[in-house]
Amino acid sequence: MHDYTDKSRGVRLQKALAEAGVASRRECEAMIEAGRVKVNGDVVDTLPAWVDPANDRLEVDGEPVTKPRSATSGRKTAGKHYVMLHKPRRVVSTVTDEPGKDRTTVVDLVELPGRPRLYPVGRLDADSTGLILLTDDGDLTQRLTHPRFGVTKRYLVSVKGKLNEDDVAKLRKGLVLADQKRVRKHGPEQNAHGKRASFENVRIIRHETDRARGDRTTLGVELTEGQNREIRRLLARLGFKVRKLKRTAVGPVQLKGLSPGHWRLLTTREVQQLRKATRLR
Repeated sequence: MHDYTDKSRGVRLQKALAEAGVASRRECEAMIEAGRVKVNGDVVDTLPAWVDPANDRLEVDGEPVTKPRSATSGRKTAGKHYVMLHKPRRVVSTVTDEPGKDRTTVVDLVELPGRPRLYPVGRLDADSTGLILLTDDGDLTQRLTHPRFGVTKRYLVSVKGKLNEDDVAKLRKGLVLADQKRVRKHGPEQNAHGKRASFENVRIIRHETDRARGDRTTLGVELTEGQNREIRRLLARLGFKVRKLKRTAVGPVQLKGLSPGHWRLLTTREVQQLRKATRLR
């Protein structure tokens, strides 16, 4: 086994992991102490530890850690940054919060060397959780959010009550949702002036009955074009209240291995998959 207590090896292990985009230094320290990090095949769970990022092989949870191309030559990503975040509840999907409010934003949770200006790709409302992408690649952002490119977003939705196949059929067919700006301006009588919305796909995953909470239904939902809070509003039209909503995938990229509030850089392969899905060269 190598001696990772030798300062002359290079940089602190948590710094090498953070600069590779694994997580913040503090989170990397916790990963090391939990035994999740290997260097050259050896579990390193004691700090301080020093490594040579250019020559040592680093792994987290069995996955190799590589320095992002955007931080080195940039040939693959042209100097751009691509981040996957597991958004927790009560965090807003904006760069800055509304005036007079002081809520945590998704941008606040990401610490990249050099502090590049990242923007969230689409939104999740404050009560929703799950996958949100952040990047400074404007072309990719535009294509991932524009309905013309048909990139599917997938969700797990927990609903109070028991949906049946008739309800599912209505969600697939679509319902008219009120134009919220028009309603705010002219009043609730303007509900007829709305836009039809539907789920690209929806399926019942399971039903549960709990003595304290009553019936619950878990749905798998797919959307390619989404209005503001569309999932919650469509289900409310049928009389069902959403208890939990989690985005699990954007196109080919799935949320895996991240706890709420944690983030990582996308792999080169994931970036290539997104570019292919949006027909970007």
